[in-house]
Amino acid sequence: MRKLLLLPICLLCMHTLLAQETDWLKRALAVRSAQIRKDAAWAMQQQPVTVTAAWCGRSAGGRHDFCSEGDYWWPDPKHPDSPYVQRDGQTNPGNFVAHRQAMVRFSRVAGALAAAYVADGNKARLEHAKRHILAWFADSATRMAPHLLYAQAIKGRATGRGIGIIDTIHLLEVAQALRIMEKAGVIRGRELEAVRRWFREYLQWMTEHPYGKDEMNAKNNHGTCWAMQVAAFASFLKDSSWLEFCERRYREVLLPGQMAEDGSFPLELRRTKPYGYALFNLDAMTTICQILGPRGGGIWRFEDSAGRSVGKGISFMFPYVQHKNLWPYGKDVMYWDEWPMAHPFLLFAAAAYGREDYFRLWERLPHGSEVEEVLRNLPVRHPEIWMVNI
Repeated sequence: MRKLLLLPICLLCMHTLLAQETDWLKRALAVRSAQIRKDAAWAMQQQPVTVTAAWCGRSAGGRHDFCSEGDYWWPDPKHPDSPYVQRDGQTNPGNFVAHRQAMVRFSRVAGALAAAYVADGNKARLEHAKRHILAWFADSATRMAPHLLYAQAIKGRATGRGIGIIDTIHLLEVAQALRIMEKAGVIRGRELEAVRRWFREYLQWMTEHPYGKDEMNAKNNHGTCWAMQVAAFASFLKDSSWLEFCERRYREVLLPGQMAEDGSFPLELRRTKPYGYALFNLDAMTTICQILGPRGGGIWRFEDSAGRSVGKGISFMFPYVQHKNLWPYGKDVMYWDEWPMAHPFLLFAAAAYGREDYFRLWERLPHGSEVEEVLRNLPVRHPEIWMVNI
């Protein structure tokens, strides 16, 4: 009898949570309405550009293979023809970035058009996004191969590395846009199956290939971003086994392995860009919670045996986002002035915890940037598409 009585109570709680999230979504759309219209107008003018539009002569891959080079690796000034040497936190402007830029652009287009559809219900926006999606994943002439064998290469040292998997965080909003498109009936049948096939193959690669396993086991933001991607792609694929895996990974590995008891991320704070990396990792962790939350809702409230939780991580960073001058650690060696932005963790946490102060801070921070470093490290640019009930 007690179990029977619990069911309507739980359903009532879920209904209340969904109603509250809808209210926060409406408020977010109101704040970003002008930006959403501006981004959508830009996106509607863009034509598909995939990895086949550019090629790096230093890459070991072919025309359909994504390629990128390690950001912080430079020619050795004493021996220019020798293997590159590392300068942590300092981006080499001579590295090949065309594929990454194309993927960021793709993400911006798909996210902007999905956000505009959420705001106004105009399916023409989703139809235009579909052109880009089919070019990347289905068209044999322009599609990207579903792997990252040649990402984060280092001249003279590696043709590719596991940490390159972080480059596909820019497919997050593409996958979420696809969920919205499928629900709207814009993509279906053979087109949908072709795109699903690409994501199934890529998910298999990033969970079975040694590069993928290396990235999964990374102790810092790379491990967080691996789980964030798997959760997002599994959501699109409706793969409950990988969604369950990501939830266990978050509870049993990411939180206890990365967060100190005060809510900070020590491995990020040791970097040469501690402020930017701390914000980035917190965005990734809260995005995992936002993706997985509807499955049970408890992930936002979860605490491990030492009291670590995503809420504690947000409480740790919030004062330093509100008043950056209070930051007690070193300044980032590059792009110190470009942060903070309107980070998704503020909006997601406002909705999860009912925190008006989080929302107000998110509201007043910058909501758009053309700085490449910001675009690269802020893959959730259209948070409203993550707040819809799909």
